[in-house]
Amino acid sequence: MSNVIKKITTWYFSKKVLPYWVILLADTLIVFLSAIFVYWVANNTQIAFEHRRALFFSAALYAVLSWVGARIFRTYSGVLRFSSFVDLLKIGYANLVSMALALVVAIGSDLLNIEIISAISPLSTVFVFLFAMLLMWAMRVLVKLMYDAANTDSDSMRVLIYGALTGGIGLAKNIRSQSPAQFELVGFITHEHRIKNMKLLGVRVYSLDDDIAHVIKKERVQGVLVSPLRVKEFRENQKIQDIIIGAGCKIFMSHEAEEAKVHNGELTDDSSEDVQLREVSVEDLLPRSEIRVDMKSVGEILTGKRILVTGSAGSIGLEIVKQIAKFKPASMMLIDQAETPQHDVRLMMAKDFPDVPCEVVVTSISRRTRMEYIFSSFRPEYVFHAAAYKHVPMMEDNPSEAILNNVYGTKVIADLSARYGVKKFVMISTDKAVNPTNVMGCSKRICEIYVQSLDRKLKLDAIENYRATGKKKEYTQFVTTRFGNVLGSNGSVIPLFREQIKNGGPVTVTDERIVRYFMLIPEACKLVLEAGTKGNGGEIFVFDMGQPVKIADLAKRMIQLSNAKDVKIEFTGLREGEKLYEEVLNELEGTKPTFHEKIRIAQVREYNYDEVSRDIDALVDISKQFDDMATVRKMKEIVPEYISNNSKYEKLDAQKPEEA
Repeated sequence: MSNVIKKITTWYFSKKVLPYWVILLADTLIVFLSAIFVYWVANNTQIAFEHRRALFFSAALYAVLSWVGARIFRTYSGVLRFSSFVDLLKIGYANLVSMALALVVAIGSDLLNIEIISAISPLSTVFVFLFAMLLMWAMRVLVKLMYDAANTDSDSMRVLIYGALTGGIGLAKNIRSQSPAQFELVGFITHEHRIKNMKLLGVRVYSLDDDIAHVIKKERVQGVLVSPLRVKEFRENQKIQDIIIGAGCKIFMSHEAEEAKVHNGELTDDSSEDVQLREVSVEDLLPRSEIRVDMKSVGEILTGKRILVTGSAGSIGLEIVKQIAKFKPASMMLIDQAETPQHDVRLMMAKDFPDVPCEVVVTSISRRTRMEYIFSSFRPEYVFHAAAYKHVPMMEDNPSEAILNNVYGTKVIADLSARYGVKKFVMISTDKAVNPTNVMGCSKRICEIYVQSLDRKLKLDAIENYRATGKKKEYTQFVTTRFGNVLGSNGSVIPLFREQIKNGGPVTVTDERIVRYFMLIPEACKLVLEAGTKGNGGEIFVFDMGQPVKIADLAKRMIQLSNAKDVKIEFTGLREGEKLYEEVLNELEGTKPTFHEKIRIAQVREYNYDEVSRDIDALVDISKQFDDMATVRKMKEIVPEYISNNSKYEKLDAQKPEEA
């Protein structure tokens, strides 16, 4: 028998939804049968049989009158298996309206002595619709219970939902509507004491004050789903994270509340169906708040423009390419010297942005002749300069290459931008340029100094031209953006740790005290685009990176999230040129607010272009001799605050004059 029922339920629930007329017909039949049943109970079988004609027509009339309430409250428009309290309430209202109409008819027919529609007394009429209402409720509840039972899979994950009234109920409805069921809800976790130990949707509500670890063990919980309205709070609650991870549970999140459809603090019905859950990675649990950027205004600036991006195959460059391509630029020129990654960029553009005219070029930015040809033929209006060597240990061993690629390459691109009338040049810098302790950081600081001094020179030339001719002269605006590490970028610690954990360890951390700032790649690039398009030139924009993260804690958290056993952390010592703490400003710099709360302008020293240009030309000439000490010595002359750390170049600092 159970197999027959299971086959029927499986057949029914495999259908999308019943037509509305089937539900209306079922409700009509319930009212008709309720009228006969109530009359039969109030009298007896013999009397019911004797008055069968009047009873039939009275019951049929009441069934027709029930359509009025059903039409007003649309009780037939829902999906039975997803019935909610609101649906039951509508049925109650509909039956009250129909009952009132039936009473008017019953009393009127009794006064007019019309026997054919007076079989059921006014008092019995009330019981007819109350009984019918109970049967309609029962039908919907039964269908819902059967649906839940049919969709409960032994393989479904037993879960708690973090956040009850704040989006949790909508999320619970969402997971219960899935077929086949991926999750089995066993309870809610809430910070609201007023609903502690109550039941919602048939499961218990637990407080954060409860022993959540014990609850997880007792209820055999395998995962915790975080309500979209509680993502920010959950990220900041390290204690509950540690409890859940320590208990061996997986954590699932959706987008934050701002991306969900919210009404009066609760997820709407539409959004509850659209919530997309994903198992969290360590990036989701870092103590940071999501950054919002006005991308619409950025798009208005870049739409229909010619855009050139250097370093287009790198982590930052590629994301910038993707975000700009969404704005439908007139054309794009993408430059990178890494052939295979650049080929992947070409395939990506053809697949995802076929309507954007795009040329993908494999070359180095330090090839001046090639760059001259590209600028003269393409005539870019906006340049986003993300090309650079970035690995600290590699550049510490190859300072000449850092100069030829990072510094000279930047000078080539900047000079050509000024010559060919680029509207805006946006350079991607790094927090390692602040009080640099390594070759890579110093090379980026020199790049900052050059583009700033060039911007200042162009402004002064424009002012002089205006004074001489009375005409405004257009010139290229140079903007620098400076931020820290981005999560998941090529060569960053998170992919490295993930691979080490996968291989059974050890996870290597250079120093137990080392901390870093982190930001998501899309967030960083959105800030770059906003700062770059809205800057006036000459600024160094620094980003609010949130709270610094201790790398050793990051490694521990990744090991916990992976549920890996016996994976050790090994401290290897600082690498050449590496800092314990990164900065986004040096102690002599202040900041000014901007158009975005997460973006500020660093107030830095101004440099004379002619002096800077001569110094860089001399530095490039020295670097072509591949004399590491001579190259770094010149770098330290240009950037006096460059003090080497844990490096062979520390001896050069000892040779500096005391006044330096």
